[in-house]
Amino acid sequence: MLSELQKKAAQAIVNVFETGRPQGDYGKVTYHPKDPGELTYGRSQTTLASGNLYLLVRDYCAAPDAAFGPHLSIYLDRLANRDRSLNFDERLKGLLREAGQDPVMRDCQDRFFDRVYWEPSLTAAKNMAIASALGVSVVYDSRVHGSWQRLRDLTTDQMGNPSQVGEKAWIEGYVRRRRDWLAQHSNALLRKTVYRMESFRSLMDQDKWGLELPFVVRGVLIDASVLLEPAVRVSAEDADAARLLRLQTPALHGSDVRRLQEALVRAGHAVTVDGVFGPETAQAVRAFQKASGHLKADGIVGPATRAALGLES
Repeated sequence: MLSELQKKAAQAIVNVFETGRPQGDYGKVTYHPKDPGELTYGRSQTTLASGNLYLLVRDYCAAPDAAFGPHLSIYLDRLANRDRSLNFDERLKGLLREAGQDPVMRDCQDRFFDRVYWEPSLTAAKNMAIASALGVSVVYDSRVHGSWQRLRDLTTDQMGNPSQVGEKAWIEGYVRRRRDWLAQHSNALLRKTVYRMESFRSLMDQDKWGLELPFVVRGVLIDASVLLEPAVRVSAEDADAARLLRLQTPALHGSDVRRLQEALVRAGHAVTVDGVFGPETAQAVRAFQKASGHLKADGIVGPATRAALGLES
């Protein structure tokens, strides 16, 4: 049984492979024409072609208080049908990037990747008598990256199963064969991912079978401070109640934006109170500033505009 810290360490390795960050990048959107997964998204990069992107977005849209749920819900049918034109839909990509900043989306992704990838990896590892944290991470990486069963069966046919040859020997053999398979793959993108197996090989050489901290993957330090850092950090409005509010990408969102929108409504401006600083809110801010007669109508909410709206500075 892996500890919670070992689980985080195992997942951090794959997060680094997928997004370059131990905590993952919840808003990362990627598309490459030679990637069989097509449009990919999120902390561990789930794909349009697999149908899992649809499942993730569906979960998010069904969640209470999903800030971008109404906007993304119009894409659900096309996501379910794996519509390849979505690979080029810049509005969808922008919405996904912005949604990645929403704590609701982050929570959905954590639960989704556990359910779809991590828990099946634990089951697969258990069925193979693989118990080490590093061994489980290898299985998890292969299930995220693809072709776990194919390379598992090839390794077992050539070596026997882990119970016969020992877990460490089997994992070493699997990593070696998977690296060779990737290196010789017809898809040039997959050939470039041999670093994944080389990273695991390096951890084996360091005898990090329990994923003892600290260790380095692809130049990224993974230690307790990184793994225990909350994926959703203290929001800017909690750290600084007077942050500038303006239209940007990803969109600002939070309780301070909601208070702004409520103040604009009280001032007679039509704006949706959803806690997201979008174009509608920016337009309402400019209208309020222009009507005041003394504020610069730039759509930016600083101390002067806050004071005029009766908000705390």
